[in-house]
Order: sequence, then C-alpha cells, then structure tokens
Amino acid sequence: MRAPLLSLSFAALWLSVVALAVPSGAAGEPAAGAAVVAPVERFGALQLWYRQPAAEWTEALPVGNGRLGAMVFGGVAEETLQLNEETIWCGRPEALNRTAAGRQLPKIRELLFAEKFAEAETLVQNEVIGPQPQVGRSHQTLGELKLAFTLPAGAPTAYRRELDLDSAVAATEFSVGTVTFRREVFASAADQLLVVHLAASQPGQISFVAALERDDVTVEVLPDGTLGMTGQALADHRGDGVKFAGVLRVQPEGGTLTTAGNTLAVRGADSATLFFAVRSDYNATMPAVPLARSNVVAAQTDLAAVAGQPFAAIAARAQAEHHRLFRRASLSFGDDLNAALPTDERLRCVQAGAEDLGLLALHFQYGRYLLISSSRPGDLAANLQGIWNNLMYAPWSADYHININIQMNYWPAEVTNLAECHEPFFSLIENLAANGGRLAAREIYGARGAVAHYTTDAWLGASTDGRPLWAMWPMGFAWSTRHFWEHYLYTGDRDFLARRAYPVLRDASLFFLDWLVPEPHTGRLVSGPSASPENEFFGPDGAKHSVSMGNSMDQQIIWETFTHFLAATRALGIADETVAAVEAARAVLALPQIGADGRVMEWAQERPEVEPGHRHVSHLYGLHPGAHFTRSNAAANGSDFFAAARRTLEFRLAHGGGHTGWSRAWIVSMWARLGDAEKARADLQALLAKSTQPNLLDSHPPFQIDGNFGATAGIAEMLLQSHDNGIVELLPALPSQWKNGQVNGLRARGGFEVSMEWRSGTIERCEIVSLLGHSISVRLGDRLVRDLPTKVGQRLDAVKALGL
Repeated sequence: MRAPLLSLSFAALWLSVVALAVPSGAAGEPAAGAAVVAPVERFGALQLWYRQPAAEWTEALPVGNGRLGAMVFGGVAEETLQLNEETIWCGRPEALNRTAAGRQLPKIRELLFAEKFAEAETLVQNEVIGPQPQVGRSHQTLGELKLAFTLPAGAPTAYRRELDLDSAVAATEFSVGTVTFRREVFASAADQLLVVHLAASQPGQISFVAALERDDVTVEVLPDGTLGMTGQALADHRGDGVKFAGVLRVQPEGGTLTTAGNTLAVRGADSATLFFAVRSDYNATMPAVPLARSNVVAAQTDLAAVAGQPFAAIAARAQAEHHRLFRRASLSFGDDLNAALPTDERLRCVQAGAEDLGLLALHFQYGRYLLISSSRPGDLAANLQGIWNNLMYAPWSADYHININIQMNYWPAEVTNLAECHEPFFSLIENLAANGGRLAAREIYGARGAVAHYTTDAWLGASTDGRPLWAMWPMGFAWSTRHFWEHYLYTGDRDFLARRAYPVLRDASLFFLDWLVPEPHTGRLVSGPSASPENEFFGPDGAKHSVSMGNSMDQQIIWETFTHFLAATRALGIADETVAAVEAARAVLALPQIGADGRVMEWAQERPEVEPGHRHVSHLYGLHPGAHFTRSNAAANGSDFFAAARRTLEFRLAHGGGHTGWSRAWIVSMWARLGDAEKARADLQALLAKSTQPNLLDSHPPFQIDGNFGATAGIAEMLLQSHDNGIVELLPALPSQWKNGQVNGLRARGGFEVSMEWRSGTIERCEIVSLLGHSISVRLGDRLVRDLPTKVGQRLDAVKALGL
C-alpha cells in the first residue's frame, strides 16, 4: 500500500505552518508567505520551490558558473538579479605588516614554558602580530540587474519560483489572466555568461526595461546597442581595487528593442533572451600586477561567441556541462513524499520537530550544486560565501579563513565525485605560497618553506593581524596541504603528486623543521607560540589566555604534514636531507595527550576552558578531518584516543557546542567517524532546524556557505568511509530512520567508485568500480574482507564478496 503523502506528524505541522499565509501585498505581486496554488505536474525531488517571490536576500535562489553568479528573487512586476563575480575585490596587495619577529621567539617561548602567559602574549601582540591593513579589503557585490515589466491587468495566479538542481536553472512562472509567463535564469560555464530567458504563452506579451545598477559605476549604452557597466571595487572610496566591466545584450524575438536613457527597453516581443558577461583586470597568479586589457572588450568577446545562436542551443550546452559533474552522484531515501510542499514550508516543519528525509537528500545535492556553481577549474576558490555576496563589505570580507572554513568548503569535493571542483583550492594555496607564504616564513620567522595563518584573501597575503586569540596560529598553510594529499589518495594521479602536492608538502615541512623547539622537560618537539583556534584557557593567574606551547591541534597538523610528506617522497622515490630531517623530527614530535577526565587535551597541560562549549573542536582534528584517531589506531601510544575523542565531543556539546552552522556540520562528520549514527542524524536535524535559511543556505549566522558543504560531506561520511588504514567501510553510520535508500557515485580513497542500495537497514546491492586496479579491503559492520585484488574498470559485487 502506498504511504499517505504526509506522515500524520508532518501533516499536522504543515497545516499549522500554512495557516500563517498572508494576503497579497502590493498590486501585481503576491506577498512573501502568500499561499498561491502551484501546478503539481512539475514537482521534483531535486527542486527548491516556493509559492511567493523572495522578500529577502536569504530567500533568493543562487545560480553560478564557478566565477559568475546571481541571486534570483523571482519578482513579478519587477525582477531583481543580484549579481556577483568572484574577482570583485576592493583593497590591494600590501607589504608584510611585521618582519624579523623571529628574533623575539626565544624570549616568548621562554615565558610560555614558564607559564608567564600575559607577558608572552604582550610580546606576541607587539612583535609578531602586525597592524591591520591600511586599506579595507573585501569581496563586493557586482550590483543588480533590474527588469521592470509591463504586464496585463490583473493579479498573478499559480505562482511558482524554483531552483532545479539537475538543470541548474532558476525559474519563475505565473499567470496573469489568460497569459502564462515563464522566466529562466542560469549561469553557463560553457559560455561564461549569465543568461535570462523570458517567455509567454501568447505572442507579443514580453515588455520590459532592463537596467544595471551599482554605486560608483558608469552605466551607458555602448555603440553596438549593448548596455555597459564599468567601475572599480573601491575601498573606502579610494583608488584601490579590481577594475571591471559588465556588458548586457538583449535579444528579443519579435517586438522592438530601443534605448531609454541608460537602459534597454523591449516592447511587444514573443520572447527575449538576455546575456550578461563580466570581466576584470584581476590577475590570480600575481594580484599585484593587474591584467593589461580592456575589460569591456573582454566581456564583449564572451558575448560575441554566442551571437546568432538560438537560445535552445545555448541552454543545452550549459546543461550538458552541468550534468557532466552533477549527475555523477545521487542520493535517495525512497519516494520524496513531501515534495508537493514548498521548501520553506518543509523547513518550517523541520524546525518544529518533523523529520523530512527528502529534504535531507535535497540538502546533500544542494551542497554539490553549490560547489559546482562556485568552484570550477580556472576560477578562484569558493570563499566564505561561495561567490554570492550582496554587500560592499561582506561579513569577514567573504575571504578565505584557513583555520577550518575554506577547508570545509572542499570536504565534499573528492567523496561526492567532484574532484575537478577541488582545483581552485589547489591553485589558491600554490599562489598563496608564491605570493606571500614563502616571504612570510622567511621575513617574519626567519624560516624556510612557507607559512600562512588564520586567513588570506584574493590579495594572497600571509602575514597576520588582530588578537593573538585567532591571529597567532601559523598552521593555515599546512592544514591546506592535506587537501593535495587527499586528492592523490582518491585519484592516484602521480603527475599531480610530483608537480603540485609534493612542493607544498615540502614547503610546509621545511617551515615546521625550523619552527619546532624541544620542550624543556621531555625534549620532544613542540609548536609555539600558538593558539588553539579562537579558544582560551584560564592560566594559573586566573586570567584568560590563548597562546601557549604544544597545543594539540598544532601537533596533530604537524604530525600529519610530516607523514604526508614522507609518504609522498616514498611514492616518488625521493631520498634527501629534507626527508631524513623530517623522519628524525617526526620521531621525537610531541603528540596529544588524554587528560585525567578521559578527554583529549586541547593544550599541552590540562587547563580549564574559558568556553567549554566553544564552536571550534580543534583538538579533535585527528578524528576529522584527520585520520589519526581511528578504530584501527584506537590504542595508539597506549591510550584509546578513539574513546577519548567521544568523551571530548560529548563534553563540548553538553556545554553548548555546535551552535554555529559550520560547527554543527563538522560535528556530523565527527559522529560519523565515531560510528554514532543517531547522534550524527540528530546534529543534521539540528543543522536544518537551527542554522538554515529559507533558501537552504547555511547560517553561521550570518550566511556562510561552509555549513552547506560540511553537511554534504557529513552525509557522505555517514554512508561511506575510507580513511582508516585503507579500509572501505560501507554504511558506517546509518541511522535507523534511514531504513531504505540508495546512493550512487560516491568515491573512496584508493581509486574506487561506490554505489549501493539498502532496505530495512540491510544492504541489498553494492557495486564497487575499481578505477586504478588497486586491491581493496571492505568492511560492513563486523564483516571485513581484506585485500581483494581488482583490475582497472572491474565492477566488484561487494555484497557477494562479504558473503551476505
């Protein structure tokens, strides 16, 4: 028997939600929240959809081609597309804000070892951490494309606004009288354009005026009849920042196209297509030297490439390129019985306590969609907001926080079969080393290799500023290098290992060789001065402090970096003085300890936390994203770090941890690594209920995209793991509520692609495709089969191999 459309609990919650619907607002526009019946024939499991236009930016729907994007509001009489391009940055590259700090390190370390934290932190602030940049730096909005329509008389009916993740099209559809209007927006990666298509069910019904708007720009009709916008991303109204140009071409079918001031006007067309191109003078490999070109001409060149082509061909090309990536992986928990409800209403039901597995599967794919839309080869890395930002000065500048946030952006890249989308992050780290990281290591610390701290941005600076609490942490570059090693583990690409992974691993290792010092009592090597990101402890003086020696996260990152470097040298057949030095240093590296209460210690000594429920869980780096605290390594160093990690996480959450979106997403993966399916599911539920906007974007608050990517990675981690000593584990953290489901196209380390289906919690099908021909060990629950040989392209029936 087919289940009812809604479970009773969900139906009751839904009825209480839709009762909040309000009447229509201004003439010609359904108010936000107005319940207008939508056509049911196009409901789909991969659509976000709504009964009303977006009233706020956090209700608008994102489209993007990796570098160029828009937030689509879905208005009726007036449509707004808030525009973004990844390189629109104000500011400029600046010289190092501190040099020769290395001369102060011996004194600072002496004070820290003596637990004179206040004196040490004063020296750190005055001698190591530099002043704030002289010019403000931030990613900026590109502006807005405004479309003012002339419509038939009457109120709109049958309104529907949607984002189809499979087609990557944001669409708005409604009727006025006997005419049905449909508007589609997508960002084409194939043609590097933002495309808007306007259609009606009757001829001659498309009439509108198009305008480009942004403060401090010049908008004018160009000689070829296009609309141009030129400007510069100014910082504090000063002449610093990227110069850019956007060009809009309108192509009507029928009707007339005229200019009206600095706008384009269409009257009586059957349909119309708008093409918008943007180019800037930003130079990704060397930001201090802008590109020498005409941005207007570069944008016009993009437009010229599609001149005369029918809309259908352009749309098909864009969709094919999107499908190439998006359709590699899928996830379902059975029929999405709630798909007939608008997404915002579904979310409100979840916030009220309902469970919605279809929404969870949609959220998984939304993360993949967002990564495809904000990070493609040749583009900049996805920033704190991906590419979507409606402000001139974004929260945290929409920069690259490399003390977890940008790393989290890329956690789903390999496992959800989007390895190409990882590429911009690799380029970011390589360019960071070349433009700032090696300079900072040499000039600030007198060290070899490369270093970066808690953040960088489009200008690729590697020095640090702010309070020691977050600024005195020289681990950001090294953490980022783990992504290079992970890419190699998934792909087996030896050329990538030699040309790209090995150099950055070597840079990070060289810095640590010069950074580490012996701890006076044990003689083991420790890092410092350094903070445990953004957290504080109470010192013996009863005061709050943040900087010390040998913090657990530092030691874990250094151990991992050394380990990855040595593994890379073995794979490449490299044996030299650096390899010998790293082997010797790793052998005497201090490692984290377990405290008297059974928790992993965050600092080298047991110290009371100022904030026991802190959002960062830095000392569990070895659990996730690292792979040191695993089931196989449970008794490393004679202590059970796997069990200690559980106690640590339980304590942190019991004291209010996980209260930001990205932190909650991180915790999902940690529970998955611990094999605790129910707690992982509970935190996913909390993420949706407490930290998700109506358009399903993550809320820190405010909006930060890392929580979206972290949630997608967390769901994948619950279904498939491959970090523990080469074992591919199937359904390692499957909650009882996910009793039926199927997932296709996930990737595992070692070069495998995994698809599986389960019913009533029991796996019924699992096909593993060997991409590299390596042997494989497979675990399902207590069953483990080791070292099954494979050939390239072989399809392994894992259910049969496990004897099920």
